[in-house]
Amino acid sequence: MENKVLRKLFLGFIHIHILHHAKEEPVYGAWMVEELHEHGYDISAGTLYPILHGMEKDGLLSREDVNVDGKIRKYYRTTDKGDTVLQEARAKAYELFKEIK
Repeated sequence: MENKVLRKLFLGFIHIHILHHAKEEPVYGAWMVEELHEHGYDISAGTLYPILHGMEKDGLLSREDVNVDGKIRKYYRTTDKGDTVLQEARAKAYELFKEIK
């Protein structure tokens, strides 16, 4: 049960992490999996891609398909809505961090 609760909590952090990086520069799935692994998140491509697609559907990310060495790579960037959500999430995270530190 504890793992299920932590997983739910970490999924929110993962969304924020994606928005943060997609605001800085376009990101793609394989790179994002590696980036998240570097921060201790054990996430597979099979979990990440539905998150990216959902965030795109929700209007938080926009996608550009780019041909890279004959394969289509999907690059994601934050939209204006995604940027607004990221700013709000940062403010809430900062308030929470001040309270629980």
